[in-house]
Order: sequence, then C-alpha cells, then structure tokens
Amino acid sequence: MYTVIGVRFKTAGKIYYFDPGNLDVKKDGHVIVETARGVEYGTVINGPQQVGEKDVVLPLKKVIRIADERDAETVSTNRELSKKALPTCIARAAHHKLEMKVVEAEYTFDRNKIIVYFISEGRIDFRELVKDLASQLRTRIEMRQIGVRDHAKMLGGLGPCGRTLCCSTFLGDFTPVSIKMAKDQNLSLNPTKISGLCGKLMCCLKYEHDNYETKKAETKKKMFFKVGATVVTSMGDGRITRINFDEKSLLVKLIETGRVQRFEFEEVAESE
Repeated sequence: MYTVIGVRFKTAGKIYYFDPGNLDVKKDGHVIVETARGVEYGTVINGPQQVGEKDVVLPLKKVIRIADERDAETVSTNRELSKKALPTCIARAAHHKLEMKVVEAEYTFDRNKIIVYFISEGRIDFRELVKDLASQLRTRIEMRQIGVRDHAKMLGGLGPCGRTLCCSTFLGDFTPVSIKMAKDQNLSLNPTKISGLCGKLMCCLKYEHDNYETKKAETKKKMFFKVGATVVTSMGDGRITRINFDEKSLLVKLIETGRVQRFEFEEVAESE
C-alpha cells in the first residue's frame, strides 16, 4: 500500500497523485510539486489515503513542500504575466501567417517556460514562431495543440441546459460520446440539440447511458423491442414507434385503427 494525495493544477483538471512524505498535507490546502512541466503549484483535492500498487503510476514523486502566501502571490503574478503575453503570441502567429488560433498562454510556476495553447486543423510548422516568441518574451516556449473540447473547457460558458459547462466545472477527463447514446435515450438526432458549445456531442449524453444499457440488459424481450417491430397487444397488432427502457413501456401504433397507444412491456408479445 502507498500513501498518496490527489493534486489538481487547474479547475476541473485531471487529478495527479503524489507522495506527501512526512508533510502534514490537508485537503483543500496547496502544495509545491515537481511535474513533467517543471515545478508547479497545486490544490490538494484528496487528502492522504492508502491505495494499492495498481491504482497509481510508479514511481511516485514526492511533494516538495507545503505552499505559503508567497507562492500564492507568485501564482497571481504569473496569471497577470500570462494575460500580457497572450496578445504577443497572437500577434506573432498572425505575423508568420500560420493557420492556427492561439487561445491561451500560461507561465509555469517557476517562470522557466511559457506554454502556448493553440487550435489548428492540421500540423503546423511553428519553429520560426517559437524563435520569435523566445526573443520577445525572453523565456522558453512550448507549443501545445489542443482540441475544441479543451478550448471550451478553458473558455467556460453556459450550456444549452443553462448551467455552467460540465467540462469547465467538474469533468477532469473527456469520455467518448457516440450518437448511439442519443438514440438509446430516444433523443432528437438534430445536431443543434445534442451538440455542446464546442460543436461536439454533449458530454452529458454519457451520464445516463449506463443506466439505459442496464435496463436493456434486464429486459428479456429486448430482442424484438425495436422501433418498427410488430407486436401483439390486447387491442390488436401494432408497430412499435417508441421505446422507453427506463419506464419499461412502449408506444405502439395499432395497425387497424392507426391509434398510438402506450403499453407496458408485459402487456405485449412478439408477433409470429
């Protein structure tokens, strides 16, 4: 077993695990740790806990120290410097006529490097841009290409539901979302209704998907419970027009009268 703490570096960012050593690290506190990007300032999301070897990536890096007020001031200063550096990055990218959109510039905690995030449809040769920015900003430059989902996560905003975007508030990782999830939930397949601000399928389609899958698995009649299938009811034969696996009910259009009637699963049988 290993004692670890969970640290997050951005709001709704991924949680990374570190060895607290003998330090008195507490939840919601701040720590200084060494990452692949260099020395970073992070927030403790999960306090010290015991985990198995399979739950962490070894070797664990140790927490350097608990952050103090000076570290918090450094982070605040870095944010201001990052805001000032962004217009320069945008202007120099435009000067080099590169087909890319610079969306954010971020100094690392020790100001040893500035990371420039950008969106592009293809590969970009930004070697000359990096040299230009390095001379302008007088620090190391790292270019990092991101997708439209990451862009929405950075910008934030309100989703179609009227709430703040899930990705910018609590989603640490993006999970694959498919059109099949919308079909299983009987949602409209109109792209404008099932797409988020990023233009991709809404992440929330995944939230109830497992429940629908469970309901379908529990239903022995699912093999013939398909839209368009013919079933026998107490009111005559009909064709299924809609299925609600959550409520275990069907909407059936009766062949004889053309009327649409709701039936429970147990009230219909497969047509021979």
